[in-house]
Amino acid sequence: MRRSLRAGAAAAMAGVSLAACGTASSQASSADPVAPPVAPPPPPTAASPAPPPSPAGQARADAVARPTRLSKGWRITVYYTAVESFHTGPRKRVRGCLVSGCARPKADLGSYPAGFVKAVQTEGAGRITSGPYKGRYLTWSRRVGHFWLDEVARDAVNRPLRPWVTAAADRSVLERGSRFTITGCGKGWAGRPVPTATCERFRAARWTVVDVFAPGHGGEHHADVYIGEETGPGFTTSPFYTTLNGATLGLE
Repeated sequence: MRRSLRAGAAAAMAGVSLAACGTASSQASSADPVAPPVAPPPPPTAASPAPPPSPAGQARADAVARPTRLSKGWRITVYYTAVESFHTGPRKRVRGCLVSGCARPKADLGSYPAGFVKAVQTEGAGRITSGPYKGRYLTWSRRVGHFWLDEVARDAVNRPLRPWVTAAADRSVLERGSRFTITGCGKGWAGRPVPTATCERFRAARWTVVDVFAPGHGGEHHADVYIGEETGPGFTTSPFYTTLNGATLGLE
């Protein structure tokens, strides 16, 4: 969930091995009849490896557990990890900690586009794509009030965020460690229908609650789900950066 609300999957493909069998030969006695020649069997063909599952397909495979009950009337918001190269604007120098938890957050963390810095403050983390800290993550927490650098974008229990898995939710309904699916998307922005492809992507995922909203924060029946890194400029206008109002959850 966003760092302001908290204290912040790759499928592996199995290889297929083929074992070839050798054939033993025996020497025939000159007194024995000679058997007619037999054509050898065709050599085995190597099996083509199966293509890696698509994200949606993997999410569907993960969502095999059936919900024990349905819960209606949810508001689903999303958050993402910003990417520096997709942002513009005058460069802004950032100061903070070179690592999480330093005593004096005064280190020079670099200079970045203003739009990127703003997105990090909203979403909690952003991947740096230029300068000496390229590949690291600029991270922000309103609770601690400063920036720091990290190796990954993390969740509330200090583990890497997992796209289309990590979620935070209203703790009056879902406690930490709970799992759920979105079985009904409700309505999108301004009461508009949610595009079919967008809804199917949300329905295909199986979410795990890693953080919970304190009473009065986030709202009743509210879940905040992580959808990964932004994929290009103007990501916040994409159909996946949305709010689902009146959604139905399948609770496990």
